Amino acid sequence: MSVEPRASKSVPELFGDLMQEATELLRAEGRLIRAELSDKVTQVQIAGGSLAAGAICLLVALIVLAQALVIALAKMMEPGWAALIVGVVLALIGVALLYKGKKNLDPANLTPTRTAEQFRKDSKLVREQTQ
Repeated sequence: MSVEPRASKSVPELFGDLMQEATELLRAEGRLIRAELSDKVTQVQIAGGSLAAGAICLLVALIVLAQALVIALAKMMEPGWAALIVGVVLALIGVALLYKGKKNLDPANLTPTRTAEQFRKDSKLVREQTQ
């Protein structure tokens, strides 16, 4: 059995390898943050849709409630109270949609946490490798 001597790399070669791997790591981190930010943009778009839908429902509710108030005051009959119930239900739906949209826009939900965690892990690995 013959044992072949292990080829050792020079310091410049090792440094070159380190720079190449660090560059690739940064590129991978860049791709990861772009993907995660794209997800967050989609989340903002959906939240904006919820806010718009909530605002429209509240506008309709205001119109229906105003109509119900006019009918109730003018006639003091049951059709007005029916319109009032419809208006209240639409208002509750609008409030729920606005709350959901506001919650989705919370800065804690928009932070790219996966990328930050991966960056911390990679930084720790690089520190360990350079020691």
